[in-house]
Amino acid sequence: MIRNIVKIDEEKCTGCGLCAEACHEGAIAMVDGKAKLIRDDYCDGLGHCLPACPVDAIRIEQREADAYDEEAVKARQAEKASKKEKEAQGMPPLSCGCPGTRAKSFTPHAASIDSSAPAQSQLSQWPVQIQLVAPQAPYFDGANLLVAADCTAYAYGDFHNRFIKNRITVIGCPKLDPVDYTEKLTAILRHNDIKSLTIVRMEVPCCGGLEHAAKTALQQSGKFIPWQVVTISTDGRILE
Repeated sequence: MIRNIVKIDEEKCTGCGLCAEACHEGAIAMVDGKAKLIRDDYCDGLGHCLPACPVDAIRIEQREADAYDEEAVKARQAEKASKKEKEAQGMPPLSCGCPGTRAKSFTPHAASIDSSAPAQSQLSQWPVQIQLVAPQAPYFDGANLLVAADCTAYAYGDFHNRFIKNRITVIGCPKLDPVDYTEKLTAILRHNDIKSLTIVRMEVPCCGGLEHAAKTALQQSGKFIPWQVVTISTDGRILE
């Protein structure tokens, strides 16, 4: 039958894997570091994956394709859910083939005794983008979680020492990222023994989306943990 279906430009594809994460039906997978449409009958042709692609490598075309099989998709989703449940105590393999998204922990550099030396990073894990972190990454267990808007680290000069130090950090921008962070943050909170939650946002209205997502995730997780919201002004002050 002739119908709408996803087409991926493999030359443009950078292998980031975000489209595969956005495709709830499982029609897209990473193969040899590239996104591929693996099953026509899994693709509903609605294009939910399009906004996730940062290089505009996906479009919708009309062509001869197998009909969308809703029952097969449901079976696929059930299989994936079962696999995630079994992997809840470990870290699931990322769908993304990009080396930059591999989860890793490390010890922050020790501060120099030389006051004239550059400030040292307090970051202790990678990746940090909300869209790229795996909810069951081992560094989340027992962590004090920092959910920060992208701009906060640029606006507040001592951000590493004041906020990142002794915390696991995830960042995002609800205005620029075409996703709802609630689902990912809920999974992080639900599947890990998070000790505290700190939300750092800018004073601008669009940052309210990040605060709302984090608060909603905390409610949906069913956890009762200490939490706080810190607002940074555009001129770099902490607002009370």
